[in-house]
Amino acid sequence: MSLQPSILPDEAAFADFRKQCLSVGNWLSKYDKNGMQVWIEVPSSKANKPQKVHKIKCRMTIKDVSAATMYDVLHDSEYRKTWDPAMEESFDIARLSVNADVGYYSWRCPKPINNRDVITLRSWRVMDDEYIIMNFSVKHPDHPPRNDFVRAISILTGYLIKPTGPNSCSFIYLSQADPKGSLPKWVVNKASQALAPKVMNSVHKAGQKYLKWKEVNCPNYKPWLFPEQSTLPMMDPSLLSIQRAESLENVDESSKVDAQDCEDSS
Repeated sequence: MSLQPSILPDEAAFADFRKQCLSVGNWLSKYDKNGMQVWIEVPSSKANKPQKVHKIKCRMTIKDVSAATMYDVLHDSEYRKTWDPAMEESFDIARLSVNADVGYYSWRCPKPINNRDVITLRSWRVMDDEYIIMNFSVKHPDHPPRNDFVRAISILTGYLIKPTGPNSCSFIYLSQADPKGSLPKWVVNKASQALAPKVMNSVHKAGQKYLKWKEVNCPNYKPWLFPEQSTLPMMDPSLLSIQRAESLENVDESSKVDAQDCEDSS
């Protein structure tokens, strides 16, 4: 019998994520327009050292898509191939429990910056009045960093979706992620604030079209709701460990950023 604490999130982890999504006291507003708000977390004065990358939170008021549909959109990897223009490759690797899996995702970055990829442990919880999906980066023995991508880090990323009516919801996205490389942190933080509303709007548009798409694409197949439908192999969570940002090599991209800044300025 293993005495190691489980890597799988427990109820306390879900409760903490929910608290962060709904808290207001330590967040600085950066954007508020057309039903969309974006904040960055203000580091606590008690913190030992400031965070290198911002924790960002976005909230969108959705008036024409149900919470259940938005939840399905975030889970449906086949549908994501139709609406996520940044995705290079994505696949689920294994099941860890009835409400957790491990998967791979890579995305294209604007040239000349290198493309990124990530291995994450994703877990989810469904209740009558809310849906939660959250993930963080892990090390997988069969999927080490690749030479053709920079391995990024999700410190904590996820969604809290709360119904506000039969066809409306509050949609909250929270993330603290490090794209690694040696991009200046101000570039990372500025880019995340600018991109977040665009990403949220893309997911919303995907939600508007999902029901029609799902009608002709395995309409009854939803393993995130019915785990007995999953065909993924089971994996022992103890074979995974949390991926720390400092353990990954920094690929020097500063000259690329400088060159791009000069090009943008001109």
